[in-house]
Amino acid sequence: MTELTGPAFQPTSGVTKALVVLLHGLGADGNDLIGLAPVLAPHLPDTAFIAPDAPQACDMAPFGRQWFSLQDRDPGVMLAGAQGAAPVLDAFLDRELERTGLTADRLVLVGFSQGTMMSLFVGPRRAEKIAGIVGFSGALLAPDLLASEKRSAPDVALIHGDADEIVPVAALPAAVDGLQAAGISVRSAIRPGLGHSIDNEGLGLALGFIHEVLGMEGQTQE
Repeated sequence: MTELTGPAFQPTSGVTKALVVLLHGLGADGNDLIGLAPVLAPHLPDTAFIAPDAPQACDMAPFGRQWFSLQDRDPGVMLAGAQGAAPVLDAFLDRELERTGLTADRLVLVGFSQGTMMSLFVGPRRAEKIAGIVGFSGALLAPDLLASEKRSAPDVALIHGDADEIVPVAALPAAVDGLQAAGISVRSAIRPGLGHSIDNEGLGLALGFIHEVLGMEGQTQE
């Protein structure tokens, strides 16, 4: 099985009490999202960040990585792709928790686009409940299977721009409905005028959510 690797950012306090795994979108790699770590780190000083490169070379661009192919957007094909990538991501999360000596309740997944799809697919199917999932500009795959396949119910926050030209904003309410139907607590926010991207307001919402699910309020370094 492919072992994922990617850039990391260590806790600014020197003590690791939580782990944020950043999952990039199609055609990017871990370097795309690890740039969020220096922005978030002053507010999460005891948190380690890591952004693994997806397991496959992107088949729609001459560079970048993908969790699975999106050349065929048929729901069944996309589901099969996520099912194929899930064990690789699961194994990576297991290794990182072991490496840091943390328990699942200290882990947050933060995904963008296809990384959100993977976060929402893998997180609830892990036996031990993780602290939470933040999903930017993504979608919920196979919502009809989630209730029967979920093994835990991490809290979820979804953020999406209403001008997203890649993943339509309609994916957000559809994901909310699917998650709630499976008994998963979810909050959401639509960012006006925002395309397929992450803005400062959305990042602030994500930070507040991470603080909450990790019980780290007030841990900002000056």
